Amino acid sequence: MEARRTKTSTPPPLPTPDQGLDGARALHAWSESALATAGVDAENWRMTRSPRFVFATVAACLAFHPLPIRAEIAVKSGEKIAFLGDSITQGGWSNPAGYVNLVIAGLAANGVNATPIPAGISGHKSNQMLERLERDVLRKKPNWMTLSCGVNDVWHGKLGVPLDDAQTAAGTYEKRGNEPDKGTYQKNITQIVERAQAAGVQPVILTATVIKEDLNTPENKALAPYNAFLRDLAKSKKLRIADLNANFQERIKAANTPGKNAFTSDGVHMNGEGNKLMALGVLKALGLDDAQLKKAQEAWPALDAKAAEAAKAAAAKKAADAAKKAAEATKAPAPAAK
Repeated sequence: MEARRTKTSTPPPLPTPDQGLDGARALHAWSESALATAGVDAENWRMTRSPRFVFATVAACLAFHPLPIRAEIAVKSGEKIAFLGDSITQGGWSNPAGYVNLVIAGLAANGVNATPIPAGISGHKSNQMLERLERDVLRKKPNWMTLSCGVNDVWHGKLGVPLDDAQTAAGTYEKRGNEPDKGTYQKNITQIVERAQAAGVQPVILTATVIKEDLNTPENKALAPYNAFLRDLAKSKKLRIADLNANFQERIKAANTPGKNAFTSDGVHMNGEGNKLMALGVLKALGLDDAQLKKAQEAWPALDAKAAEAAKAAAAKKAADAAKKAAEATKAPAPAAK
């Protein structure tokens, strides 16, 4: 029996994820429309073709007119992400609109409810992060770990951590208090990554951001080989990487505000725009596409409002404490007469 042709002039609309049909129903509706456009009566066509032939035909159609594919977000709901780092990461958690909170909110906006494990400590370098890796990260059994390290290794100068054995031999590095052995940045970071992997944790490398927004400072030049090592390590171990340093350099050059900080409060620690730039880099490294990043950003104004309220409350408390201290000073007893 020949399939009756009832050709239409309108091409079949391809279903999209926003049309409200699930995959099976959307494909069914699209195939019905495609057959009609081809001038084929769908009911008669199905009756005269085997299921295998029908499937092969639809598959062939999709090969030339594929369904749009959403990016695969690497993190899944219920998973835990550790954020290992220094004061930038510590602030990324303590600030309601810090990059750690923005990442978690951005994932949630895209249907991924992940649990953060904040592990940023102010002033810490690669040797100190290696020393506390087990306590602050691995014992908490995260699925993922972002690693933000390098600024203090360079910024602290002689109190920092040398890049490699050659730098160790060429310079004099000093320990502070009960700080663990310096090692080298390359060895420390490699051990952090390998220990995390051995524990079943997936590391995500974040290149170190900037040390002052003047990109030509000696500190930024000294930071460059540290970041080059991170890129090579990520490539050799097939790790996800957020090249934040490259992102910051690009945006700082575009902002073109010499003498003013566009993304940091002091040349190192993030302001609101810097936290957003970091969060976008991390989310992109975790697999979000442009549409998903836009959806993430739409969730951030609520966090900005929380940060503003927190700053207002902190300022009020500081003023109240200062007033109390001044009042106590005026009530102090007069010194005894001699």
